[in-house]
Amino acid sequence: MSVADRRKLPHADVELTLVGLGCAQMGNLYRRTSYEECAGAFNAAWDAGVRYYDTAPFYGYTRSERRLGTMLTDKPRGDYVLSTKVGRVMVPDETVGAEEDSYLDPLPFRPKYDYSYDGIMRSFEASQQRLGILKPDILYIHDIGSMTHGDKHQHYWQQLTTGGGFKALGELRSQGLTKAIGLGVNEWEIVADAMQVFDIDCAMLAGRYTLLEQKSLAFLDECAAKGVGIVVAGPFNSGLLAGNRKFNYQDAPAEILAQLDTLNEACAAEGVSIQAAALQFPLAHKAVVTVVSGARTGEQITSNVKWFSEKIPASFWETLKAKGLIADGAPIPGAGA
Repeated sequence: MSVADRRKLPHADVELTLVGLGCAQMGNLYRRTSYEECAGAFNAAWDAGVRYYDTAPFYGYTRSERRLGTMLTDKPRGDYVLSTKVGRVMVPDETVGAEEDSYLDPLPFRPKYDYSYDGIMRSFEASQQRLGILKPDILYIHDIGSMTHGDKHQHYWQQLTTGGGFKALGELRSQGLTKAIGLGVNEWEIVADAMQVFDIDCAMLAGRYTLLEQKSLAFLDECAAKGVGIVVAGPFNSGLLAGNRKFNYQDAPAEILAQLDTLNEACAAEGVSIQAAALQFPLAHKAVVTVVSGARTGEQITSNVKWFSEKIPASFWETLKAKGLIADGAPIPGAGA
């Protein structure tokens, strides 16, 4: 496989490269990232053949959209796929601090959750202006679900359903202002709920179908049967599979660290990079159309491309299955989906 190979969303006229670039780091996620570093990561991804880029108004409180838009509008519009997100309206606010929601030096626009018809339209129109791009290819509903909203989840869910949020997305799609709509979330259950009430094309699922977690397998099987494409984000599970100690944005629990130790032992025995396995594993499932990973520098992009191209023997995947590290029924690379 090559990062530049493409897969099409089953029910939309969108082809995604097998690897996409997530652009939260362009918003200074966890640390300040200069424009030059961001441009280096973007240019390295472009030169490698990556043509799918994902951002959101929330990333850096609009900084990521502004930076990415500047870079993309120098490229021919038909050569790339862009996704952004709705669900938060960015409101001018002079009290925004030096660090908010793990973003350093965020711009003075505070996010306000709004999944209503008007909220979706306002968010979309503001993104058009920040990006300098009128028709993003994919629009995701950002961070809907009980993991984000807790006891307020039903309130925001009703904004999407009875409050016209889904209606707004349907209109944007039917008017040709976006080609595909879906959810960008950390919990697969809310995607399953959405599929019961609205015709989505895809879902960006962060951290829920990886080498460390495959509880969503039955759901992915359903998506494959119904033609809903899955964009796997966070294939390194907040970086745990790339060398740090975080899982789901927090310190990894002991049982996950033990699972990681077993994975590392299997990798060492077969001479496989754990990062290579993490990037390649999700794409074996026929519902998955691309894997999106963030990068802060061109050097990180180069590493991701190298890992993605690494040859992994079939015996490695069989070893993981034998050790119970891959769920029963989960397809493995090289064996067909």
